[in-house]
Amino acid sequence: MTLTLTVSDGVRTLAPGFTHVAIEAHGLVNGPSTEASSALLDDAARRLAARLDGRAPHEDPHMAAWRETYTAFGSKPSRTRNSAEALARRALSDAGLPRINLLVDLYNAVSVARLIPVGGEDLDRIEGEMRLVRATGEEEFVTVAGGEEVVEHPGPGEVVWCDDRGVTCRRWNWRQGPRTRLTERTTSGVFLLESLAPLPVAEVQDAARELAELLAEFSPGADLDVRAPGSA
Repeated sequence: MTLTLTVSDGVRTLAPGFTHVAIEAHGLVNGPSTEASSALLDDAARRLAARLDGRAPHEDPHMAAWRETYTAFGSKPSRTRNSAEALARRALSDAGLPRINLLVDLYNAVSVARLIPVGGEDLDRIEGEMRLVRATGEEEFVTVAGGEEVVEHPGPGEVVWCDDRGVTCRRWNWRQGPRTRLTERTTSGVFLLESLAPLPVAEVQDAARELAELLAEFSPGADLDVRAPGSA
């Protein structure tokens, strides 16, 4: 399976400095978090602290750009933070980073260390192609609240990732839906690294290479395809 990823003209107009790098992976091995994946998260928190050098995550120029973009499509960035800033805040707190499962730990470690939003989707649960669009408000986002499945609708103009079935991630990279999350049964996935100017594209590519190396290390024999920046 080769997944098609498209970015709408409306999103490109909103954020002309947007770049994404995708890694499509097959033959993955997932499972519970391990001592090795936990160590990667601890190291990522140390790398983040060195990178920020006493600053808060939102003071980083890349995180500031995401805040400006969230504001531009009507979201409040201090309440609905991009995934990298939210993880960075947890990494610097007493609670530290959560341990989810092996594959999620790997991409969270790269996201925190690099201050780049990174997400992962189960390819076997995606229907059709994935599209980054500005919502009409009629799209469905199926999530869970209070232990019950509920259907939400994004606000008109909100930036969302969706497939042929519905929204997979709201507010760009703020909240992923449970349908396509990476679980311990996942064997095929797509990992998406997203950036805005002023972060150099070369830095996003380097982060993608780091993640690909980790995936190869923890899933020996996996078939990995690191795509060119912005390619479908």
